[in-house]
Amino acid sequence: MTAISVIHKQYVEWRENGYWIIGSRVSLDSVVYAFLNGTSPEGIVQSFPVLTLEQVYGVIAFYLANREAIDAYLKEGKAEFEKLRQAAREQNAALYEKLAAAKEQQ
Repeated sequence: MTAISVIHKQYVEWRENGYWIIGSRVSLDSVVYAFLNGTSPEGIVQSFPVLTLEQVYGVIAFYLANREAIDAYLKEGKAEFEKLRQAAREQNAALYEKLAAAKEQQ
């Protein structure tokens, strides 16, 4: 029997304080949230045409292999977003009041 050369590929990297798909500007978050919302790998490729089907499956496999850590990372990201959103509301209270009033008039 002959040994077959097996390629081991990485699909996700840590950069700029977040997880990203290697060779792209697509975040891990984007692919994982689409996957968790029931989008098929083929559908994810349609949404992010810069990615290949292989990359999407690789990212999903990475997520599933590291689910606990990635879920914690995503939860932390949501909390940070909410904190920033609340700060923006406080800093721009008049704007948000105008937006609410305009929405009520519709």
